[in-house]
Amino acid sequence: MTVFPFYIEPVRCGFPSPAEGHEETLELMDYLVRHPNATFVLKAAGDSMTGAGIYDGDLLVVDRAEAVLPGRIVIARIYDEFTCKRLIRKNNTWWLKAENPTMAPFPMPEDSEIFGVVTRNIHNLLER
Repeated sequence: MTVFPFYIEPVRCGFPSPAEGHEETLELMDYLVRHPNATFVLKAAGDSMTGAGIYDGDLLVVDRAEAVLPGRIVIARIYDEFTCKRLIRKNNTWWLKAENPTMAPFPMPEDSEIFGVVTRNIHNLLER
């Protein structure tokens, strides 16, 4: 596995602060993956989740061992296709909600399933 230098002081996204230089190492896979045997990566397509910071081409780290809870972003399998949406509970049923105001939430069809929970989004800043 690849180990990267990791500076433990957070970087401010406002006014600059002097770097102290305290360096450790970061095992990137340990940071990205909590349950290795239940984790996979999917490539996002479309613009339905831009409000959650998920853009076309982003890599989604999906964990099948994470608890499926209302409010989490999930991968659902509907009619043998995957979709990425926020899971909500409405009128005692499960609904899938896009994070794009032009798209309405919809109830999960009976034969659909939650395939996993999105735990990380890897977003390439150089291609925007």
